Amino acid sequence: MNNDAPILIIDDEPDIRRFVAMSLTAEGWRVQQAATAAEALQCIAQQMPCLALVDLGLPDRDGVELVRELRSWSSLPVLVLSARSEERDKISALDVGADDYLVKPFGVGELLARVRALLRRAAPQEESPQLRFGEIDIDFARRRVLRSGDEVHLTPIEYRLLTAFVAGRDRVLTHRQLLREVWGPSFVNSPHYLRIYVGHLRQKLEADPARPRHFVTETGVGYRFCP
Repeated sequence: MNNDAPILIIDDEPDIRRFVAMSLTAEGWRVQQAATAAEALQCIAQQMPCLALVDLGLPDRDGVELVRELRSWSSLPVLVLSARSEERDKISALDVGADDYLVKPFGVGELLARVRALLRRAAPQEESPQLRFGEIDIDFARRRVLRSGDEVHLTPIEYRLLTAFVAGRDRVLTHRQLLREVWGPSFVNSPHYLRIYVGHLRQKLEADPARPRHFVTETGVGYRFCP
């Protein structure tokens, strides 16, 4: 991802664009602004941004449709900023390819944290065969998981779920996304499988399974893995 590329703010409310732009520029990021989906697509065509912040209530097109079109030809990270707080709205945006979802009104601190996480994930980096978080070490080459130096036995499904979380780190992963990836398309309407196996991972890999720090529930939507 080009470090000189701007962050594109797509919102028809001038006050919101101004607030978000000021918050981002104060941290040293360049920004572009668009008030409509058409204007946003033109900005993207002229200079690919490093991140798009998308409102769902655009005047010329629903933001979910814009995200779906973007995702058909681009891996551009997308953070939805919307007043729509219903679970079905979050799920719709995430299922079509948004990387994260933040409900208005939101604080500057949370906005900047979400932006940093998505840019960190999108930054070019060498693939590492190992990952460490908390007391856990994962050696992907040997398919070994250690906790404080002791090997942890994971079933094949638990290991597949863990790798799906790692691949989507710092993103909200919907129930349907995880079920499709780990169990297959015929299980996307079987969320009880996911609850059981996330519980297994928490028991085996969290310091306090009752207060998970790494496998975090996004209520009604899915989960987020925070290394």
